[in-house]
Amino acid sequence: MQIIEIKNLTKKFGKLTAVDSLDLTIEKGEVFGLLGPNGAGKSTTLLMLTTLIPPTSGTALVNNFDIIREPDRVRKSIGIVFQDPSSDEMLTGYENLKLHGLLYDMDAALREERIAEVLRLVDLTGRKDDMVKKYSGGMRRRLEIARGLMHHPEILFLDEPTLGLDPQTREHIWEYIRKLATEKNITIIITTHYMDEADRLCNRLAIIDRGKIAVLGSPDQLKKDLGGDIIRIRIKNFNRESLAGLDYVKDIQKDDEGASVTVRDASLHLQDVLSRTGPVESVEVRPLTLEDVFIHYTGRAIREGAPEGGWAEKAMQARLRK
Repeated sequence: MQIIEIKNLTKKFGKLTAVDSLDLTIEKGEVFGLLGPNGAGKSTTLLMLTTLIPPTSGTALVNNFDIIREPDRVRKSIGIVFQDPSSDEMLTGYENLKLHGLLYDMDAALREERIAEVLRLVDLTGRKDDMVKKYSGGMRRRLEIARGLMHHPEILFLDEPTLGLDPQTREHIWEYIRKLATEKNITIIITTHYMDEADRLCNRLAIIDRGKIAVLGSPDQLKKDLGGDIIRIRIKNFNRESLAGLDYVKDIQKDDEGASVTVRDASLHLQDVLSRTGPVESVEVRPLTLEDVFIHYTGRAIREGAPEGGWAEKAMQARLRK
């Protein structure tokens, strides 16, 4: 069942088209990833879906509510966990959740029930009376997720959910995200600059570049479609023409240190590749990764589009540019 339907969604800032006639559907209970370098349009897309900025043209249905005509009903259907921490450090975890419940006008009994429920979900019941300033980074992130779930949203937007966390804490956050999707049937939309995160969590993902969807599919399918192995060649003067046109070469990405060549079955063709390129400084052969898919469709590594700030900051910037 579709829970988000995007129809010809467009956003312009003066002469700049940030999102260009986007069409996309997302299913209920899906973990969906939006990937793209800075300026690609993914953050602007999410700002429109969460009603923080209006589209220039087109629209979207979020939980069957139109983002233009029914923004209040959209907001009641969604939860948002921003990249930048927004909990009050001088309040306890419990007090932060209580304040959120008051903002959503929950009656006292329901509010207390929901607080207890989300604290259990993110394993913070024993620390609920501690001030947030005493929480670790992972605990703060879990509290942000708990707060976003207080009103039982149909859709949860997570902006860089594990940015800056240690590997063990990232694994724990991933467990919560999977649990929300599989046990609670919540649709989760993730932006991330961690390719391993997108690969392991997302049922499907879209790579957005220059305001359009460059490619859409499951991580496994995207890697399969690109296909092959990567031969990483370090060489001073790489001649692209030496490999171009070979039927087993699927892609060539040249850089300052040499090139990454995507080939079908590297074990069969490695010797031929090296004989055509001439003397090399080093060579490495590895399976295709989601990072390679990203580079193929955008022409740059995900780290070149590292986070520049969260949605709240981008929403303010967008409004100032209107």
